[in-house]
Amino acid sequence: MIRKFKEEDTVKVMTLWTKGNFKAHPFIEKDYWLENFNKVKNEYLQNSETYVYTEDGEIKGFISLLDDGYIGALFVKNDCLREGIGRRLINYIKERYSHLNLHVYEKNIDATLFYVAMGFKNTKIQIDEATRRKGICYGVEKMMIRGRRKNHALQ
Repeated sequence: MIRKFKEEDTVKVMTLWTKGNFKAHPFIEKDYWLENFNKVKNEYLQNSETYVYTEDGEIKGFISLLDDGYIGALFVKNDCLREGIGRRLINYIKERYSHLNLHVYEKNIDATLFYVAMGFKNTKIQIDEATRRKGICYGVEKMMIRGRRKNHALQ
């Protein structure tokens, strides 16, 4: 089930965020994520539209959106990867937003392959100022075709 984030979800969501970043970004020092933990928890999480995926009352993934369609975070519990949870979360928000965009580190191959498989297209390459690592910006938008909505990648 996908539902809106509740304040009491904070500890579990931030645990997913921390463990997910450690696993997905071994090329970035763990201290970077630990130094940003409170900012993410107290600022970004509080100012985002966040949805959690739950099964049997357990949070197994979440997605956070900032600034009208910017995906700031998508994390799935490490032992639940490749079970379709990320796909369900993306499809859920695709129905609610006319366009989506995000940034992924180039070395995060699993994420880049996932977003391409979900219909996102590379819109530009840029260097993340905080980490000095190369990243890829992706986007997708919804268009009306013959009276039906269809997701198309941004050009």
